[in-house]
Amino acid sequence: MKYDYLIVGSGLFGATFAYKAKKAGKKCLVIDKRQHLGGNIYCEAIEGINVHKYGAHIFHTSNKEVWDFVNSIVEFNRYTNCPVANYKGELYNLPFNMNTFNRMWPDVHTPAEAEARINEQKAEAIAALKGQEPQNLEEQALTLVGKDIFNKLIKEYTEKQWGRKCTELPAFIIKRLPVRMIFDNNYFNDKYQGIPIGGYNKLINGLLEGVDCKTSTDFFNSEYKDWRKYADKLVYTGALDEYFDYKLGKLDWRTVSFKTRIEDMPNYQGNAVINYTSHDEPYTRVIEHKHFEMFGQEVYQCPKTVISEEYSTEYKEGMEQFYPVNDERNNALAEQYRKLAEQEKDVIFGGRLGQYRYFDMAPVIEQVLSYEL
Repeated sequence: MKYDYLIVGSGLFGATFAYKAKKAGKKCLVIDKRQHLGGNIYCEAIEGINVHKYGAHIFHTSNKEVWDFVNSIVEFNRYTNCPVANYKGELYNLPFNMNTFNRMWPDVHTPAEAEARINEQKAEAIAALKGQEPQNLEEQALTLVGKDIFNKLIKEYTEKQWGRKCTELPAFIIKRLPVRMIFDNNYFNDKYQGIPIGGYNKLINGLLEGVDCKTSTDFFNSEYKDWRKYADKLVYTGALDEYFDYKLGKLDWRTVSFKTRIEDMPNYQGNAVINYTSHDEPYTRVIEHKHFEMFGQEVYQCPKTVISEEYSTEYKEGMEQFYPVNDERNNALAEQYRKLAEQEKDVIFGGRLGQYRYFDMAPVIEQVLSYEL
């Protein structure tokens, strides 16, 4: 069968594109090298809990069209992301808000007092630069929030994420840090947020309903590499540099590994996401998956819980690519690859890997919905 589109990758970009194309009367074939559909939003059912196999995914947007679109596929719940930071046993609310500041400085009770304390520490950092611009992430962060917040909640956590000292990371990575002078633990400012009721597989399955799909099929090691035999156009969501056989050099990635286990208790940490911000723990955060979809007494109706420790590491061949490395070398190289991609007139490059850009989920869908087929 000749298809209108061969879609490489069944993550959110590929699945949404397939849905839109099918609605437009186009024939699509979706292939994925993994044994399952859904890319990184795939959920695995363990002990009756939808486990986010490739890390926590929380949908959030202020775009009503996008929100209505995903809810037309599957209803989303009311989950609100309120992560907590654990620094050597001290617990702090995120993002930085009045709850954080009062925990950091118990004598601070009002927005004016918090602002004064932060401004005092920012002034120290700016004075230490002696008129120079910040040269690295550490200097930049100190001028934004001061030493107390930086040392407990940013420094070691960032070093674990990037595998490099803050003094070795470029300043532009952290041009702004959200500081709220209100008692609000809601991490996102977006109007809409939630998790699909029944897990993200419901969303992917709804998007791909009636679409031909093949799993365990690696584009580069299959008959489909010669894709023009099978389709008029290609939608490619794999790694950008791999498509061009690394002809300009390899892009760097950060990857994440997980240690997931079942705990014989109904409630392990009381929150879906807790970041561990000191080097005392090798993992960056711990996810307790049931809190994405179970609230109040529902948590205790399920006698066991599933947690995942998350470890950030340097990417090596054979690992999953998670995050583009946002530094000058990789940004420049990615831009060269994007120019090559523009010359591929019958190919659409999509998603985080295909465009070498960090995307949240909603902008991916927004991008696909904007395409004219």
